[in-house]
Amino acid sequence: MSHTEIEITAELVRDLLRDQHPDLADHLLRFGARGWDSQMWRLGDDLAVRLPWATQSADALLRKEHAWLPALAPHLPLPVPVPQHLGEPSERFPRPWIVTTWVPGEPADRAPATRAEEAADALAVFLTALHRPAPEGAPGGRGRGGPLADHAEGFAEQLASATGLGLIPDPDAVHAVWEDAVAAPEWAGPALWLHGDLHPANVLTADGTFCGVIDFGDLCAGDPACDLAAPWILLPDGAADRFHGAYQPAADAATLRRARGWAVLRALGGILIGDAGVHGRPGGKPTWGPPAHASLRRLIATAR
Repeated sequence: MSHTEIEITAELVRDLLRDQHPDLADHLLRFGARGWDSQMWRLGDDLAVRLPWATQSADALLRKEHAWLPALAPHLPLPVPVPQHLGEPSERFPRPWIVTTWVPGEPADRAPATRAEEAADALAVFLTALHRPAPEGAPGGRGRGGPLADHAEGFAEQLASATGLGLIPDPDAVHAVWEDAVAAPEWAGPALWLHGDLHPANVLTADGTFCGVIDFGDLCAGDPACDLAAPWILLPDGAADRFHGAYQPAADAATLRRARGWAVLRALGGILIGDAGVHGRPGGKPTWGPPAHASLRRLIATAR
């Protein structure tokens, strides 16, 4: 992680707005959140400003959202942040930034879905709408949506790290789920639009079900199995079957196997990030641990 050398403050954000979007400069401004790539500042009641903060790749991710998300958003059944303005690099802040719509709700890592049937249906309808053939020239993913086997080294490293920390009670069972997923036939259909990063911090809840999806920086075209890991990560126990019954067209057996492998990757990453947060290590987020542990438990139980 490489933090920007420029400290992002409310004063800086307001100055950028005055320079490029003065009609928005007097709106109430307050800090929202820090993600892996960007910071978010809430602007008034309906907007947010996102600025690259932690990674060099954040610039391209914001530009990608600005280029593609406005055309996709109207066809999606859950609210998503729709880019309204692109802020260009300047002497004051030499990186692009965007103004988007604000999506209300609480991240699912802090407020998990509890109404299983409603949440499963909402997630299935959302991914049914999103998973359409992407046009020529659609962006590729940062390792998302491609062959699962490309992540074998990362899987082995994460499993070894989590096992070494005493976080994985049965590493052989985790390995068995992964091996089955990697052995499944690869995706042979058209490249579909994918969110690419459906973990609990990027899905919002209200009243026990999903009410929005945020952070489309990993939007890409590829194998839908990457996104179909989401029911294992996001839904309460016993709700995955409901999701699979509602998602259309129904995923074939090979895609469901690959999805379980993507879910294992996501769970291991969440477990390590959660543990880092519990122990105060850099990059840690303690709220990521519980949903990741629950996901891995579900994956192993169903495999057995």
